[in-house]
Amino acid sequence: MTRRRLFSLAGCGMARAALGAGQTAHADSRDADITLHIAEATIELAPRRFIKTLTYNGLTPGPLLRATEGRSLTVDVWNDTGESELVHWHGFHIPADVDGAHEEGTPHIPPHDHRRYTFTARPAGARWYHSHGHAGRNLHRTTYSGQFGLFIVESANDPGRYDLDVPIILHEWDPFFTEDMDVGYRLFSINGKMLGAGEPVRVRSGQRVLFRVLNASATMTHRLALPGHRFNVVALDGNALPAPRTVPVLELAPAERVDALVDMDQPGVWILGETREAQRSIGMGIVVEYAGQQGPARWVSQPPFAWDYTAFGGAMPAPDPDGRFQLVIKEVSGHKWTINGKSFPQTEPMVVSPNRRYRLVFDNQSSEAHPLHLHRHRFEVTRFAGKPASDILKDTVLVPAWRQVEVDVLTANPGPTLLHCHQQQHMDLGFMTMLQYTE
Repeated sequence: MTRRRLFSLAGCGMARAALGAGQTAHADSRDADITLHIAEATIELAPRRFIKTLTYNGLTPGPLLRATEGRSLTVDVWNDTGESELVHWHGFHIPADVDGAHEEGTPHIPPHDHRRYTFTARPAGARWYHSHGHAGRNLHRTTYSGQFGLFIVESANDPGRYDLDVPIILHEWDPFFTEDMDVGYRLFSINGKMLGAGEPVRVRSGQRVLFRVLNASATMTHRLALPGHRFNVVALDGNALPAPRTVPVLELAPAERVDALVDMDQPGVWILGETREAQRSIGMGIVVEYAGQQGPARWVSQPPFAWDYTAFGGAMPAPDPDGRFQLVIKEVSGHKWTINGKSFPQTEPMVVSPNRRYRLVFDNQSSEAHPLHLHRHRFEVTRFAGKPASDILKDTVLVPAWRQVEVDVLTANPGPTLLHCHQQQHMDLGFMTMLQYTE
């Protein structure tokens, strides 16, 4: 049995498959496809390294979920905490009232209560789910917490030309405010374990492995390498690329996903990890172990490499849009973030008509990069830092400091739609606006 088949059986076919060890479904959840419980748990990141955090089903990452594209799903979420919660189904094209954003009209899940979501799993690809809301100075909530998990929507047409399907989920722990009021972290993990503490990724020579990488960070961009190997990037944010390309390093901003095939042709014991030693040394890595090999895991420093979305794009230019929106991004006194001079909820919505193509011009007039996420839609990157592009479909794009990025949105999913920076601090400080459909 391939690992891909095993994950398919273990995913979201039944509510019981989404429950953590020792948990049982409430009676009302017996007919749910997926059941999630939000509750605090103690997680062992490494021997004698424990943290308390909010989790789904006592696990972090949460249960790996799978569904076939087009399937109608019933999801029960139980909030076993004393504060209201929301679960955002990131990358799904679903109605606003179940998307998991209060700004779109999704109801909160009250303390010690539950809500049922019903939606269709689409589009195919690597999606994920996570807590959504305002954290402010509480670094134990929302995306700072352990509330995140990968959700694979499988296409019936996917031939699955690989031997193993391996999730790689990045996160940081024990956050704190620095002197300049940024957020720092004392610990890092992949798949909920610090480097060397969890089970290795076990492979055999000659296998082809699909690594599904998710950056579930609240605030940080990460760069990953697997020394001696190269990544054939086939999808960004779960969307297949027109021009897969082989690269030595992957770069992911918060909320981004990369699907990459790796041919296992360098037997040994290796570290798949963050290229920066300061982060790798306190947890941001995982061991990749070939069958029959043993000894300490090996790391080799990587030469400089510039990650560039446009390298994965098509050759034909994108068609002209039906309309344009210019969004000027600035930071103002008091650490407020503004779009066209206003912070949310004062930002002016982008009013659109259904079934049109609109070009959003993100003009970053600040010294920080911003991962911008559009809910319930995906967009086509048409220009990145001065370079034209096409056929690169994403739901989150990193806009570099002092640069412009242009994306085209097809307005095919009516309803209130949130656009925001996926850096939690920036979102908390007003970096949000709405896309609003006309009747």
